Amino acid sequence: MVDERDRIIIEMLIKDARTPFTEIAKVLGISETAVRKRVKALEEAGVIKQYTVVIDQSKLGYNLVSLTGVDTLPEKIFEVANRLKEFDFVRSVYLTSGDHMIMVEIWARDGEDLSDIISNRIGRIDGVTRVCPAIILERLK
Repeated sequence: MVDERDRIIIEMLIKDARTPFTEIAKVLGISETAVRKRVKALEEAGVIKQYTVVIDQSKLGYNLVSLTGVDTLPEKIFEVANRLKEFDFVRSVYLTSGDHMIMVEIWARDGEDLSDIISNRIGRIDGVTRVCPAIILERLK
């Protein structure tokens, strides 16, 4: 069971996964050891699955990010999703309901690179029936 203290720990780690346990302990008014035990319990329970970083992809030369819907033949959805996971330019893959069967986050160098990815890489996967990119103009949150 996750209590209010656990929720505060989670929120602090979501904002900055490198927040020192001593800082969390001060906010909660408990010892650093107690924070460590709570974080370990959250990890073991699968509440905290991993720690990650947020990257400014443009500083790595990727000036275009696209959330792209991919539709497939129904019997090919898992094959296509697994194939998409193999590409370095695909940063996230989600099975979804709604307008598209699969949604992927793509990092591309520019419009020409994205066009090549959509036409010559994703569009040619066996079972793909439609690829619908939406270019991210600005991340707000």
